[in-house]
Formats: sequence, C-alpha cells, structure tokens
Amino acid sequence: MKRNVMSSFPRLLLLVPVLAAAAQAQTQVPAAPPPVYTGAFGVGFALTGGNTDTKTFNLTFDLTRDPKTKNVFKANALYLRADAAGETNADRLLLGIRDEYKISNRAFVYGALPYMRDPFKDISYLINPNGGIGYKLIATDRATFSTTGGAGAVWEKNPDADVQTSGTINLGQGFTYKISETASINQGFTALWKTSDFSDALYHTSVALVASITKKAQLKVEFIDDFKNVTPNPSVKKNDTAFITSFLFKF
Repeated sequence: MKRNVMSSFPRLLLLVPVLAAAAQAQTQVPAAPPPVYTGAFGVGFALTGGNTDTKTFNLTFDLTRDPKTKNVFKANALYLRADAAGETNADRLLLGIRDEYKISNRAFVYGALPYMRDPFKDISYLINPNGGIGYKLIATDRATFSTTGGAGAVWEKNPDADVQTSGTINLGQGFTYKISETASINQGFTALWKTSDFSDALYHTSVALVASITKKAQLKVEFIDDFKNVTPNPSVKKNDTAFITSFLFKF
C-alpha cells in the first residue's frame, strides 16, 4: 500500500496546477466590452451678454458612436431660452452632426453638418455642410489636441431677405485635458469664411470644465462665444456670449 501511494504522488503533483488553473478560470469574470454609444443629456441655467442680457435656461445633448474601429460619429445640441415680462428675449439653437474616419493613428477625414438659429442675431437659420481633413497633434490618454481644415457650402436666411448661398472655407481646433479621473477641460474653436465675401465670417469658441458628481452625473460649466463679423442689421451686435452651468446625466 505504501508503494502504491508513493507511486501515485507524482501524478497528484501534476494535477495541482491543472486544478488551480481551473479554479482561477471559474473565478475570473471577463471584462465587459466598451460601450458603442456614449453621451449625456443636460439641463441648467445660463447668464448671457451681448444682444441679450438675461437669465436663461439651457438644454444640452451629446452623443458619440465609437465602435472602436476607424469610424466615429458625433452629434450635439444646445438650446438657450429666456423669457422676461411675458416676452422671449433669448432663443438660440445650435445643432451639429459629424462623422470622422481615421486614415492613420493621427490623421482623419471628416464630414460635418452644423445648424444655427438665433432670431436675436437676425439669423432665421444658417446651415453649413462641410468636410475636410484633420490631424491630432497630441493624442495621449490624458490629452488630445487636433486641428481640421476643409471647405463646404452655406445657406443663410435672414428675416425679410432671400436665402444667401455661398461656398465656405472652414477651420477648426479642439483640445481636451484630463485634470484627474473625475474632471476634464474641453476647448473648441470653429471658423467659417464665405468665399463670396471673406469679411463675412462666423467664429464659435467654447471652453468647458466638466466634473463628475456621481458615476452617472456630472457638473459642466461652459463659456460660449459666437462672433459674426457681418450682421444683417447694423443694430445687431456682432458678438454674443453665454456662460452656462449644466447638470449632465450620462448614458
């Protein structure tokens, strides 16, 4: 019997790593794949200055579809509105969709369709489909810095005037920086020049600080500046600013 036990001992030793590996495989839970769709919906208040000096409320929306391949789709919206003494004195809507296709680790091509409506700037609507190429000058886990350049067309409708149509030259720039695991700074700039009149330009600048409150909630403080060099009416100011505080709910 002693001889049988001793002869079986080497085989038992061989079974130890096999049993250990099986136990580890049972306890390990495979990591969940990253979500294809991410985004946030926000609501908050804003202080505006320029053509309107009011307290307003705002609604924001951001959506990104990133299947972790070469193609990324983005959509965003911002609505500002204010009512005082029974009258609306701020009513601005910004919409945008954008599709990017990566051609290298840093270079990409894009197509975009921004939309703007601002009655207090005498813009019934402004649509600017455009496309071009972009390059990421910085691309790390903590910071990204990209520039874009392209061309397109614009349709602008002003009250009591025909639709103006023109080609456009478009430039853009974006920067993000993670201050920590729960806070980040986002900055963006876009420029549009009409080829029919290069002095007729539209510039949009935004700077935002985003901080997590909970796993699904964030606080966003953002400054937005829209500058149009040529206005439909001399009484309309060229520059409009908005200081926005929003509570975001991620999905």
